[in-house]
Amino acid sequence: MSQIHQLIENSKVNESIARKLFEIETEVLACQSSEELLKRLLDLIQAKFQLSGISLLLAEPTPLSYLINGNLQSNWHQNHTKKISAEKLALLHVDKKPLLTNDFHQLENIIPASLLTGAQSAALTPLSLEGKLFGSLLFTDKSPARFHQKLGTFHLEQLAVKVSLCLSNVLIREQLQYMAHYDRLTGVANRRLMEVCMSEELIRQRRYGVPFSVLFIDCNKFKAINDTYGHDCGDKVLAYVASQLQELIRENDKCFRYAGDEFVVVLASQTLLEAEQASDRLCQFFNNNPMQYQNLRLPVSISCGAAESDGKQSMDELLKCADKNLYVNKKANNGMVFKL
Repeated sequence: MSQIHQLIENSKVNESIARKLFEIETEVLACQSSEELLKRLLDLIQAKFQLSGISLLLAEPTPLSYLINGNLQSNWHQNHTKKISAEKLALLHVDKKPLLTNDFHQLENIIPASLLTGAQSAALTPLSLEGKLFGSLLFTDKSPARFHQKLGTFHLEQLAVKVSLCLSNVLIREQLQYMAHYDRLTGVANRRLMEVCMSEELIRQRRYGVPFSVLFIDCNKFKAINDTYGHDCGDKVLAYVASQLQELIRENDKCFRYAGDEFVVVLASQTLLEAEQASDRLCQFFNNNPMQYQNLRLPVSISCGAAESDGKQSMDELLKCADKNLYVNKKANNGMVFKL
C-alpha cells in the first residue's frame, strides 16, 4: 500500500473513531446522574468499539471528598467498579496520560488479574476531576494487536477530557441536591425531605385511610456531653444516634434530623400503639448499647414522643403533639439522666 493510500485509510479510521466518540458524548450529555452516566458510557463504549471487556477503576481513598458520600456507591457502581490504591493508579498514568499495552507484566500487582482474564491487550484512560486523578477506564481486547505502545493516544485523551467534564457536571449537581436534602453531619434526610414525606403520608391517609405515626426524639443530656467531652464528641453522638435509628427502623420508615439533637421518625402504616412500642424498643436499645468514644463507653440515651395522625391535623400540629409527649416521657423518666 502506498503512503498516500495509508494516509487515506488512517484518515478513515480516525473519522470513524471520532464519529463514534461524538455519538457517545451526545448520549452521555443527557444523563442526569453519575450512575446513569457511567452505566451508559461503559455500555456504549463496549458496544461501539466491540471490546471484550470494560471496567471502571476508582482510586482508594478517593482524592475528592464528595465521592465519599454515596454518589458512587449504588449497587450498580459496587458491581461494576473496582477499587485501586491511589498510588497504583498514579503508576498507570504518568503525567495523567493514557496507557496502551499488550505486555501485561507491567500491570501485575496493579490491576486485579480477574479484569484481564482472556485479554491480550489493554488500554487505560485516566479520569480527573478538579485536576486530581480519581479513576481510570480499563478497556481490554482478545487481540494483542488492538492496543500497544506504538499506537497514538489522541482519541483516548479526548475521551478522558469529555468524560471527566460530563462526570464533573453531574457530580456537582448531585452534590448540590444532596446538600439540599440531607444533613451532612449525620447523613440522614433533613426537614425539607421530612415535610415532603409527611405531606405524602397525609395525602395517602386522607385518600385511602392508611394510618401513620411519628416519633419525636431527642438526645438526653446532650449539652452535658458537649460541655464535658467537647463538641467533637457531641457530633459523634449525633452521628451514632442517627445511624442506629436508621438501622433499627423498618425499610419503609424514614428518619430525619429535625434540629440540633432532635430527630423525627415517620412510621408508615403504624398506629399509636405500634409507635409507642417502637419508641420503647428504640429507647431500650440505646440504654443497652453505650457508644464507643476513644477509650470510653459513653452511655447515650434518647427520649421519644409518639403521635398518630388522625388525618385532620396539619403536619405542624402532629409534630407538636409528638413533641409534647416526648417531654412528658422525659420528665417521667427524669430525662433518662446521662451520668457523667
